Amino acid sequence: SRGNAGQPVLVCAPYALHGALVADFAPGHSLVGALQRDGMNRIYVTDWRSATPEMRHLSIDNYLAELNVAIDEIGAPVDLVGLCQGGWLSLVYAARFPGKVRRLVLAGAPVDVSAPSELSKMVAALPQAAFEQMVQQGAGIVNGEHMLRFWNTPFSQHDVEAVLQRNLRDGSDESRMLLDRFKCWDRETLDLPGAYYLEVTGRVFRENQIAEGRFVALGRRIDPGEVRVPVFLLAGENDIVVPPDQAFATARLLGTP
Repeated sequence: SRGNAGQPVLVCAPYALHGALVADFAPGHSLVGALQRDGMNRIYVTDWRSATPEMRHLSIDNYLAELNVAIDEIGAPVDLVGLCQGGWLSLVYAARFPGKVRRLVLAGAPVDVSAPSELSKMVAALPQAAFEQMVQQGAGIVNGEHMLRFWNTPFSQHDVEAVLQRNLRDGSDESRMLLDRFKCWDRETLDLPGAYYLEVTGRVFRENQIAEGRFVALGRRIDPGEVRVPVFLLAGENDIVVPPDQAFATARLLGTP
């Protein structure tokens, strides 16, 4: 933030493979920078930490509670921006604490996995025992490097150029900085608490509990239809993780006029 005045915006980064740098990657490639240029002065980003052995039992409820503490500290209501898997967490939060969110943005957010994606199909194809074994192998922690090798194919320079929408072969200092920064971001993975990981793969991606109104958050069943604040849904045309059909399927679940 650059000041104490104005509406607070909280960007909820995904707690998945990579860190929150994706929200503030580099000059010209930054959601935070774009919001600042648009006149926002109070901007916050969740920076979920890589799990340590002491964190192995932390669940989705623990992270919802941490998000709630952060929003109370910032000062509700906030404009909540959920990126990818930070999106379903943001939607659950908005349904659980309706008075604390003024507006909601869900960018490439997987919510209703009945609209299939490559990610949801891969999760559905694996037996639950495979996910449990991954947790057991890490003594309660899911290793981020193992997840990256399991889910992703390595990025080529062409892929990086497509993501950043610019030619990185011109030999400039900026191109070298962007390429190095991308490689660093991709290499620095997050370890996840085993309990959280099993809940996400089971409750969110296998059982589709959020979309079906069966998800229990901090002791209360949440209904996406009770979310009536303004909502902006953003999808990437060629997003293999959350394709447009899945990203926009959230609209029919909401109570927003």
